[in-house]
Amino acid sequence: MKNKNLEKKKVFSFDKTYSSIISFAQPDKYKSLENISKDHRKIINAGSNLSYSPLGFCEDGISIDLKKFNRIIELDKENKTITVEAGITLIEFLNFTLKHDLWIPQLPGYPSITIGGAVASNSHGKSCGLHGAIRKSIKSILLFHKNHGLIKLSENENKDIFDLTIGGLGLTGSIINVTLNLIEIKSTRFITKIKKVNSIEECQKIISKKGDSYIYSWHRADTIKKFGEGFIFENSIDINNKGQFQKLSENNYSLRPFLFPLWNRYSIKLINKIYQYVNSNKKSVEIEDFLSVIFPFYGKEKYFNFFGQKGFLESQLLIDEIYLQDFINQFKTLLKIYKPIITLLSLKNMSGEHKFLRFEGNKVCLTFDYIKSRSSIRFMYEIDRLCIKYKIIPSIIKDSRLNKETFNKTYIYADEFKEKLYEFDKKRTYQSEVSNRLGL
Repeated sequence: MKNKNLEKKKVFSFDKTYSSIISFAQPDKYKSLENISKDHRKIINAGSNLSYSPLGFCEDGISIDLKKFNRIIELDKENKTITVEAGITLIEFLNFTLKHDLWIPQLPGYPSITIGGAVASNSHGKSCGLHGAIRKSIKSILLFHKNHGLIKLSENENKDIFDLTIGGLGLTGSIINVTLNLIEIKSTRFITKIKKVNSIEECQKIISKKGDSYIYSWHRADTIKKFGEGFIFENSIDINNKGQFQKLSENNYSLRPFLFPLWNRYSIKLINKIYQYVNSNKKSVEIEDFLSVIFPFYGKEKYFNFFGQKGFLESQLLIDEIYLQDFINQFKTLLKIYKPIITLLSLKNMSGEHKFLRFEGNKVCLTFDYIKSRSSIRFMYEIDRLCIKYKIIPSIIKDSRLNKETFNKTYIYADEFKEKLYEFDKKRTYQSEVSNRLGL
């Protein structure tokens, strides 16, 4: 008899670099999750399947989708904690907590991402220089492992597995629920200040002094002559404009690529000029709503759709401030040689501790989007060499072509992660395309 919880379908990584026919299971109870897990030797957890890399793909096993595990279990307003199941989406989570003037600020950039996925990838938001990654807000986790059953994890209980699970890419088991420490939010309106800059270096000097804001930048990278010109966007909560909470809308925006790409060297240059002109003529201070600040691509999905069926490439890098100038100089030199088409260049500060697989550290975070082409791929492999040279940490979840050699030389605590994971799970039950590619 066919298992009603199983479904086989072709899926793509968000950047469209990887595709495969995957068997998905969608359990609706703990018992069904346990039974499904018993029937398969290899397992991985899928989240919302919105990660750029194929973190939730297990070709010869089963991918577990916990979207039916989406309940709010308990809110403790006095102690400002909340326990939610892993399948709840960020927008469902926020629509509940914001009613009570509470939230967590470490939110990845799209509202359909699940809490479980955010924990497994140790996600961060635009204020990561101030608030760090989501690890900072996690009090405890309830984990299910095929061979160990249900396990409670926290700083005081099974701490080793707790540390492995946060940012562990789902390799320690299925996150069932998470207890988070909440903080007060005085308003869901933001004051946005816009400042023009002429270079990456000028931008970093300004951003490095801003420790109490939601701050990031946008820069041109479509031409060497204009490289680095852009804007700093500084958001702060408008404490004088609280207003009445309005439920965040879940619109049916489409993340479906067009048949043919619309981004090319000429369209990018034109759009960048328009964007530069528009922001140059905006007020230096504006009031923005919660969704547009916290989820900047929500409602702007055409940006991704314009890459077409072939998709795109993204690279997110953590670099020490002392190496930033040298890196940018060599980046521009390689840009002249390989001529990749860069659609996005952005910068923000990051804080935290780099350990295991965590994309964390007291560093500068640079993000690049590329049109997928041979020149872009050759260029990115040259950037991999700079990562090794300057001890730069590339994001595993954003770069789906990251190879084992670069990973091993930049993630200096990866061997410790593998050893501890093997001690916990000698059969290495939970595996994905990413874990296999990187030798985890």
